Amino acid sequence: MDHFIHRDGVLHAEDVSLREIAAAVGTPAYVYSTATLLRHYALFDEALAWGPHLVCYAMKANSNQAVIRTLADAGAGMDVVSGGEYARAKAAGVPGDRIVFSGVGKTVEEMRAAIDGGVRQVNIESEPEMERLGAVARGLGATVPVTVRVNPDVDAGTHEKISTGRKENKFGVPIGRARQVYAEAAATPGLKVVGVDVHIGSQLTDLAPFELAYRKVADLAAALRDDGHAIDRLDLGGGLGIPYERSNEVPPLPSDYGELIRRTVGHLGCEVEIEPGRLIAGNAGILLSEVLYLKSGEGRDFLILDAAMNDLIRPAMYGAWHDIVPVGEAEPGAARRVVDVVGPVCESGDTFTKERALPPLSPGDLVAFRSAGAYGAVMSSEYNTRPLVPEVLVKGVRFAVIRPRPGYEEIIARDIIPEWL
Repeated sequence: MDHFIHRDGVLHAEDVSLREIAAAVGTPAYVYSTATLLRHYALFDEALAWGPHLVCYAMKANSNQAVIRTLADAGAGMDVVSGGEYARAKAAGVPGDRIVFSGVGKTVEEMRAAIDGGVRQVNIESEPEMERLGAVARGLGATVPVTVRVNPDVDAGTHEKISTGRKENKFGVPIGRARQVYAEAAATPGLKVVGVDVHIGSQLTDLAPFELAYRKVADLAAALRDDGHAIDRLDLGGGLGIPYERSNEVPPLPSDYGELIRRTVGHLGCEVEIEPGRLIAGNAGILLSEVLYLKSGEGRDFLILDAAMNDLIRPAMYGAWHDIVPVGEAEPGAARRVVDVVGPVCESGDTFTKERALPPLSPGDLVAFRSAGAYGAVMSSEYNTRPLVPEVLVKGVRFAVIRPRPGYEEIIARDIIPEWL
């Protein structure tokens, strides 16, 4: 569920009209609902209430500090995949012992920052990374808690660009070689083995791949304990999907996911970590945009918006679907018009959807892209020298700009012209 509903004919974010937000901050703009963020976090927390656990929000989905602070204040840990995300988590007040550092290509500088600032664990992705992390830890006179990310060769059944658990993917070490890698980790000064890590992909709408992967992890954990390792923690990743196309996708509930975890690994008595991002932030945000033109083409019509692929790249990158709804509620029975919804960027790929039947819309009308709170603003760019769009957080009847829109002068001032020009 989310807290974006039509009230008196106008789409609201909680108790704030999106027309009011558009008038105050302009369009395009991202708008997030505090109530939805907290509700979705609570669903995961409740789903794991049967045992010790920590829900670590995957910051790559949406790393605005206001979003991070909102979730951290509710008790969430953070899953970070870069030094920048680690710095954001710390700046938002998240303590190091609630930060898990993932990622396949950690640098020495990132390792040092995490060790100096404190970290719950580092998820190791390869033997070379393990050797480097041990050397960095020894140089700092520290011992770092670690897990090894194993690749279970499980097809998540999702888009190839967000599948991470097959043997041809770059992530983790093959599960068949895991016992050898764990032996090397245990023998590496500066490292302390605390558990096992796995993550098979994103936007899963079926629990079967999770079950297959988690049963493999359970068998591995038992074998590692037989080898003498203290396996007290299981990092099971994230990946549970959300209903982008509401008429077609019905992902499992967090409660069903939590029960699956209990059934597959609960007997091990480990603390469970999960790293949801999309399901917490996705439906908690919309992209607000204004209709610029309705253009008739040869055999098709185009609805041209002021939002573009640089603001929301998922449709261009993944062929992703987003529900597009008028902010002003259409009259019941209003005839729909089939249009291609596009932006103003000079790329044919700047197309949000083709041949979508939408209610009547005219220049100046507002539309909202639903389920845009995850992998929206974080993946945006200034292509075509288009300013990054503002982000707005709503809480009840209040709203605040949590990232302002930069002006052209600010963007251009970042360029440096060499003295010889």
